[in-house]
Amino acid sequence: MFNARPNRDQYFLNVATVVSTRATCDRANIGAVLVQDNYIISTGYNGAPHGLPHCDEAGHLMENGHCVRTTHAEQNAIIQAAVHGTSTAGATLYTTHSPCKICAKIILNAHIKKVVAKNFYRDDTVLEMFKQANVEFVIIDNKP
Repeated sequence: MFNARPNRDQYFLNVATVVSTRATCDRANIGAVLVQDNYIISTGYNGAPHGLPHCDEAGHLMENGHCVRTTHAEQNAIIQAAVHGTSTAGATLYTTHSPCKICAKIILNAHIKKVVAKNFYRDDTVLEMFKQANVEFVIIDNKP
């Protein structure tokens, strides 16, 4: 039986979900996809910085209930775009979980204009940050 073709948001969220399977911090498998003009320009998942041991190798490094060994998926997607010389200005970020405050600030400074998240995760202050900065923010599955 033929399944209905997913719309673009669902398609890119599906890609982000596949990307999340590469995450190396088992506290949360999160994936992100940066899209410009309907083309993927970068992906990222949560894991240790380049050259450092991952949580699945060295264990978690916990501070205030958060693992700080990892770089977040959104950060990694933006960093990979920068490493490869690709502008993120005007891009859309698709992510499996809504960003934290630090990632939200990085997203704003990267001039990303839209964020689409599959799930709401923890921090509703990012809603106001995105609203003030005129960044469109969409949560697909569950809302705060």
